[in-house]
Amino acid sequence: MLLHRKAEHVQIVLGKEDVQSSYRFWEDVQLVHNSLPEVDFDKIDTRVKLLGKELAFPLVITGMTGGYPGAAFINRNLARAAAEVGVAFGVGSERAAIVKGAFPESYSCAKDYSVPLKIANIGAPQIIPQADGGRPVGAEEARRAMELIGANVLAVHLNPLQERIQPEGDRNARGCLEQIGKLAKEFPILAKETGAGISKDVATRLKRVGVKAFDVSGRGGTSFAAVEYHRAVKQGAKRQIRLGKTFWDWGIPAPVSLLEVLPQKLPVIASGGVRSGLDAARALALGATAVGFAGGILKAASTSYGDTVEELRLFEEELKTAMFLTGAATVVDLKKVRKIVTGQTAMWLRGHEI
Repeated sequence: MLLHRKAEHVQIVLGKEDVQSSYRFWEDVQLVHNSLPEVDFDKIDTRVKLLGKELAFPLVITGMTGGYPGAAFINRNLARAAAEVGVAFGVGSERAAIVKGAFPESYSCAKDYSVPLKIANIGAPQIIPQADGGRPVGAEEARRAMELIGANVLAVHLNPLQERIQPEGDRNARGCLEQIGKLAKEFPILAKETGAGISKDVATRLKRVGVKAFDVSGRGGTSFAAVEYHRAVKQGAKRQIRLGKTFWDWGIPAPVSLLEVLPQKLPVIASGGVRSGLDAARALALGATAVGFAGGILKAASTSYGDTVEELRLFEEELKTAMFLTGAATVVDLKKVRKIVTGQTAMWLRGHEI
């Protein structure tokens, strides 16, 4: 069932079904045009350091898939392309391989390429006991997950919304923070959401237990409530169909989540609806260390290595063009440019918490 679910997720995202959030929050962040940029485009420097590794430009191909036959083709294209252009790459949840021994080659193919920063992946629900009685993922399994791809960092993905909508989702979330803290004593941990964002309170608790970085993955891109809704429709799971509809647009907008997490003074990957280099420039201008790109490159990676590299190069070109048009010669300069926040994002930021 786990393997079937992973394949279904990719098929749904690549298919014709609507799985997007109903609002594009990154478009609320407007960068002010500079008609006298005083910058040589050919000398724009997009290099950044993330978790001790230098990236050619501030992009992380965030974990999407693995654990079924077709995933090896996708992950190989992604890893090879990440190595070629010099950006970070993460795999999808590795539980299928490290616990069930299923299709480890769909992950380990990443070991063949010199990616600047590789990110392993396990799920927060899998590190604590669940009703199925299976053994939780501990330090031994986490180490195997990292060794499987030659990872520098271990992502622990937080996905309570997705688990609740899944017909077969895990229901227990008690004890995740404590277990993340235990893992953080042995591995550099990246806390990663999956489309609903990280709040300032959660970020504070995660930093307190030793997490080294965040991937906010806020609302505005692929809705996993929507993905699970479509799976529930196929299964005739009426309760999950209802939940998927109700919580389709649940979560903290990606730009808002970024701003909530920044005060922790740890590296922050801004993801959730990043579709272009312009979106990346918007996130970096707000203070992100790097941006995460997933759904926007999945189609290319499902087609060919050449298409994957081309998509990444176009993304880089869009980012550099946004930097040129705002007079930013470096990513540090980009953080200083004028920006205006409008729309629903501005309403969130102006809202009064009660």
